[in-house]
Amino acid sequence: MATDETGTATSAPTPTSTALRDSAPAPGGAATRPGGAASGPRAWTARVLVVGIVLTALNLRPAITSLGALLEEVRDGLGMSGSLAGLLTSVPPLCFAVFGVMAPRLARRFGPPAVVCAGMAAITAGLLIRPYAGSTAGFLAASALALMGIAVSNVLMPVIVKRWFPDRVGPMTGLYSMALALGTAAAAAISVPMTDALGGSWQLGLAVWAALSATAVLPWIPFVRGRRAPSEAAPGALAAGTGGDGSGGVAAPGGAAGSRGSGSSRVASGGEEADGLRITRSRTAWALAVFFGLQATAAYITMGWMAQIFRDAGVSASTAGVLLAVTMAMGVPLAFVIPRLATRLPHQGPIVVVLGVCGLAGYAGLYWAPAAGAWAWALLLGVSNCAFPLALTMVGMRARTGAGVAKLSAFAQSTGYLLSIPGPLLVGVLYQHSGGWGLPLALMAALMVPQVAVGVRAGRDRTVEDEAGR
Repeated sequence: MATDETGTATSAPTPTSTALRDSAPAPGGAATRPGGAASGPRAWTARVLVVGIVLTALNLRPAITSLGALLEEVRDGLGMSGSLAGLLTSVPPLCFAVFGVMAPRLARRFGPPAVVCAGMAAITAGLLIRPYAGSTAGFLAASALALMGIAVSNVLMPVIVKRWFPDRVGPMTGLYSMALALGTAAAAAISVPMTDALGGSWQLGLAVWAALSATAVLPWIPFVRGRRAPSEAAPGALAAGTGGDGSGGVAAPGGAAGSRGSGSSRVASGGEEADGLRITRSRTAWALAVFFGLQATAAYITMGWMAQIFRDAGVSASTAGVLLAVTMAMGVPLAFVIPRLATRLPHQGPIVVVLGVCGLAGYAGLYWAPAAGAWAWALLLGVSNCAFPLALTMVGMRARTGAGVAKLSAFAQSTGYLLSIPGPLLVGVLYQHSGGWGLPLALMAALMVPQVAVGVRAGRDRTVEDEAGR
């Protein structure tokens, strides 16, 4: 998934994110335009920033998908019940909802690059500690530390892209999207073979990913000295670009999701003030929030449990990891295609229906022939999980102004992540008490029905400003 539930993908920006402004020059001596917008960093700064952005994106999902591939070994090693394993798979959306809202305040005080640097360090520490914590509680606490680093980085990466690459937001976001999906898929595909190569120790198989996140700390060190946030935080970029279910929490490549909300200069001038917008009065906003929550539920269930479903059906551990990787990797091409298609349609309902049908077919296949049609079900669920970039695109289309997009995104994603927390936990409880995957798969399929219904409603051609008033 382009995670995230591909993306990227996460924690919601808050209205306070629009306050990330400062007159300080960009690190490396970047020139600034009138009004404070950056014209682009110097050559060496640009190269270092690109490396930092790519390495950061690579690290925003391995903590989750590597665990999904090795969940059976972790459960056996810690004596973890199915219910506790379900709690473990519910930790990512909980952390994204809780810790993501801290990112704008931290960025105002320390600067986005410094916070991302600290986030990579937190991921490294969490990945190193959790396999050797010795208890389920310690494992959960260390996982939460790593996920805190992911959450703040999810929110601030689009701000960094917008600040230092204002004329290349589309290409840089596309690069970021592909790196995030690559990290997601790679962790799912190679965690089991790498564990076998390391002597069969699941602790080493999980801890080895800390080496990648430690490498991602290095490019940000030169920018830590800039204590304050950049001059333009690009609320539109935040609105369109953050989130965490399966796709990783990135803006729709090419700027589709933020096409109506990336005009930071207009927002800064006060021409698009949305303080009077009462977002909770909009039925479209609520439909988007529920749609976001349900697609995030499906994404985190997939990342946490799909490999285990295949393994219980007799598929080898390494093949199950590859199947999960295939599902996640579907977000790479479709994260580019779906937003562009959605912006060309007056109503995005047909896309919602197609994705929903793919999800229902995938769940049916997992129930009737999980091993025989494993590759087909992995592909179908990969397509279905691309509801994440569609949700981000609709956020950008359902508001007229940049500030409206920011407010809608904050509401839809924060509400959505909270709604997604019980799903993976409930799957674990049903799996433990029923002794099979029939009831959990029935639950997943049942949740797909309201996801389609609210998605069709959210896809109607209207704006929250018209519904909520000022």
